[in-house]
Amino acid sequence: MTIQLKGGFVLQQDGSLKQQDVFITEGRTYFQKPGEPEEVIDVEGQLVAPGLVDVHVHLREPGGEAKETIATGSKAAAAGGFTTICAMPNTRPVPDHAETLSQIRKKMEETGCVRVLPYASITIRQLGQELTDFAALKEAGAFAFTDDGVGIQSADQMLQAMTRAAELDMAIVAHCEEDTLIHGGYVHDGNYAAKHNLKGIPSICESVHIARDVLLAEATGAHYHVCHISTKESVRVVRDAKRAGIRVTAEVSPHHLLLCEDDIPGLDPNFKMNPPLRSKEDQAALWEGLFDGTIDFIATDHAPHREEEKAAGMERAPLGIVGSETAFPLLYTHMVKSGKATLKQLIDWLTVKPAEAFSLPAGVLTDGGVADVTVIDVTTEKAIDKEAFFSKGKNTPFDGWVCQGWPLYTFVDGKLVFHKEEVKA
Repeated sequence: MTIQLKGGFVLQQDGSLKQQDVFITEGRTYFQKPGEPEEVIDVEGQLVAPGLVDVHVHLREPGGEAKETIATGSKAAAAGGFTTICAMPNTRPVPDHAETLSQIRKKMEETGCVRVLPYASITIRQLGQELTDFAALKEAGAFAFTDDGVGIQSADQMLQAMTRAAELDMAIVAHCEEDTLIHGGYVHDGNYAAKHNLKGIPSICESVHIARDVLLAEATGAHYHVCHISTKESVRVVRDAKRAGIRVTAEVSPHHLLLCEDDIPGLDPNFKMNPPLRSKEDQAALWEGLFDGTIDFIATDHAPHREEEKAAGMERAPLGIVGSETAFPLLYTHMVKSGKATLKQLIDWLTVKPAEAFSLPAGVLTDGGVADVTVIDVTTEKAIDKEAFFSKGKNTPFDGWVCQGWPLYTFVDGKLVFHKEEVKA
């Protein structure tokens, strides 16, 4: 079957937009008609882009199905224009053995509506005590290794992990947090914490781990990737490491770009995440780091929680917000429409840059290439409505924000997995 996407605009390498029909047939995209199309979809005036890539999502399954499942989380990703997502290993059981990872991967293939790649944990049960069998987990289909949600506290253990990963040409992906510096904190240790008499997490908690780890990466030659970077000191450390030729990459989340501690209204726990919303100076450093290439790309850190959990208040509510369905509209509106970034920069940060960092065959729209495609309405304005999310999680600080840049259709391997007329079940 051949599908014609008629009248859309395709982003060119020089950043210009070209009105160009795109044909999808047998899982591939073509710019010349390969045959008479059986279906024509009018996308005139809309953006036809490569499927977005998100290397940092939490799907909760197995063990946390009340918060999210592979089916609901991947549907949320499809609704957000993502065609490849990478699922973190803080599930129960943890994918710390080849058999467990294989079972989870099978479930992803059976119920995921987009391409879902599984992380494996660095340590058994993410307890930071015993390293997993990296070689067996790679053979079972691990995307990379991480204990996301907890930092690797032992420098020697991280050195051993990087050594093993380098031997296998696999990445170590790090949640950077020094436990001895947390002191029970749950918001940024800054003006907001002081104003509300809350326990704060200092910036050094993150940056000290990155500083340690980039030197370990230099010693081992491993690809070291920093999750959800959030502080100005962390940006400086990564910048210096890159200048030294160390193999380090970093991601930033949309909420750390668009919000800082000054934006938190009262004690709303939907603004509670880890890393926390930092200072305005930190926020400015993240923007600078993204534009100068210190930060390589954007990843959502989609982290669904049950509404009753989030209702427990700022101190006791779990950390994290959802992001799959809101990332592109938020970023398009507040980066491209505001004039802070070009459309090409944003698309690159959400497609080709993460794909290149992890050598994924994704993130590009080419003649004869894999038909991972998202069609985006760049004109219609509408408000974010958490009740309309496909995700089980409604925990967002962006409810009600008016945005442009809404995905209309998402194709994975040429199969339509989301269209604008769908409503949640």
